[in-house]
Amino acid sequence: MNGEQHGTPRPPAHRPPGTTTPATTHRRTAPGAAPAGGGTYESPGPVRPAHESTGSTEVTEPAESGGPAHAALSHDPAAYDAAATERYVVEPDKRPGRTAFQRDRARVLHSAALRRLAGKTQVVTPGSRSSVWDASPRTRLTHSLECAQVGRELGAALGCDPDLVEAACLAHDLGHPPFGHNGEQALNEFAADCGGFEGNAQSLRLLTRIEPKRFTDRSGTGEPVSVGLNLSRAALDAATKYPWPRGGHPTDPASPKFGVYEDDLPVFEWVRSGAPGLRKCFEAQVMDWSDDVAYSVHDFEDGLHAGHIDPNMLLSDTERTAIWDVAVGRYVPADTDPAELAEALDRLVGQEWWPHGYDGTAVAQARLKDATSELIGRFCTAAETATRSAYGPGRLTRYAAELVVPREARHECAVLKAVADRYVMQRAEQEVLRADQRVVLAGLAEALTRRAPEGLDPQFRALFDAAPDDRARKRVIVDQIASLTDASARSLHARLTARH
Repeated sequence: MNGEQHGTPRPPAHRPPGTTTPATTHRRTAPGAAPAGGGTYESPGPVRPAHESTGSTEVTEPAESGGPAHAALSHDPAAYDAAATERYVVEPDKRPGRTAFQRDRARVLHSAALRRLAGKTQVVTPGSRSSVWDASPRTRLTHSLECAQVGRELGAALGCDPDLVEAACLAHDLGHPPFGHNGEQALNEFAADCGGFEGNAQSLRLLTRIEPKRFTDRSGTGEPVSVGLNLSRAALDAATKYPWPRGGHPTDPASPKFGVYEDDLPVFEWVRSGAPGLRKCFEAQVMDWSDDVAYSVHDFEDGLHAGHIDPNMLLSDTERTAIWDVAVGRYVPADTDPAELAEALDRLVGQEWWPHGYDGTAVAQARLKDATSELIGRFCTAAETATRSAYGPGRLTRYAAELVVPREARHECAVLKAVADRYVMQRAEQEVLRADQRVVLAGLAEALTRRAPEGLDPQFRALFDAAPDDRARKRVIVDQIASLTDASARSLHARLTARH
């Protein structure tokens, strides 16, 4: 992800579209897919090794100034081959003329999983109140919608199908559990002996098996098996931020980040068919940068709006040192010179639109919103201009290019993340709340382990009853907890742990 790369990557040798006939695909067994009303999880096949780069490219020098070259915003089907638009289970079009990626976007947009994000923490618990904080803070849902808007426009400007990128952005956080990253850590501890927990891997699992939309039979037995939303290969690939299993990070085997559980490897391998090694597809890189841009800018905006961030504090040498301590190793590589971060913050503070104060008045709100727009435009234009400089004006899709994000833009983005981390997330009351959330999830996991299938939703109860062993049953419990909102997690915990 860091360091420079040069040259245009070779496009993948996709499997010829005629390899699988529609009739055969329609009857294809869905390895590892969850049965609708019973059945077992199937064992995966091996994952193939790969040794190539995995993320967007970073450039050390800023791109040349000037207007970025915008590609046409059309839904040109010629830009994506039949392998990209193929679905795991073939199904007929309901409305002729609609593209595969328009269908993908619609399916994610209308999913129950997306709606549930309205009740899941982004930074502050939904519905919480204080003397300064907005009673309706950003949630995982609003973040996903904002990420989708950023990604759609950036992707379209670079020649991606805008519906494809928007679908990926809408889907990228679907697997996140209640209580945000705090809940993710708690579930990872509980699931340590059944494959761990990672929000991105859970998103793939949800898209390909948990969210009920399409079913197929299993080897002609007539047993219904869920294949989730049955999105196109390109949409699932674009939503995959970490295209490797647990422990498979290309440069850091100890990294907790991964994108697929062991029992989801079969469908993952289908998604990655033709992909060059561990590289993320171009649309996934656009999604990833859009995610970074959206949450860094909006967390900073929310911190100002709530009164937790005083822009004048960012001029203090003592405060700056504390911010660099947060950033280095977490938001930028551990060997980053803090002087580069100081330069990044100085560049931002020196902009005429930079907010030097905030008093909550209508004028201040408008100025802050303008600053938010300027920051988003700054980060997206930097990536667009640098990528066009490297690859020219053509349509950039799938594995034909890498997103080039200037080092300066990455550092500016990282500084905003660190500022929000220090002044919003590290507040004492937030740590008290996070500790309570960990107690709730640990208690809920323990109660479900003792009492399941009691407490499970009907969908998960059937899977629990059909699970072949304790490991599979524990994974069902993890899936149940991950599907809950903040409020429903607390409610279920209270019900299962109440003394009668």
